[in-house]
Amino acid sequence: MTRRRTPRNSVIRLTTGHAARTLNHPFPRREPVLALDFGATSVLVTTSGPVTVADLEFARQLAREASRFARSLERSFYGLPDGKGLAA
Repeated sequence: MTRRRTPRNSVIRLTTGHAARTLNHPFPRREPVLALDFGATSVLVTTSGPVTVADLEFARQLAREASRFARSLERSFYGLPDGKGLAA
């Protein structure tokens, strides 16, 4: 992950729970939309026009970080050797 070049102005924390879900909308004639739903709040991720190389790189980065996040949760939940969680 690259370093931020501008400071954060604000942070929004969206936590998972029974109402949290993700859904990919692969529209056939326009850019796809990734929906991150957190109960009454939704975050939609899409492009600003035709798909570019930068869009593809962002999507790949998002997938890598989501995979790392899932592995970190698994370590915490199952107490894997390289995690700091409690053994299940």
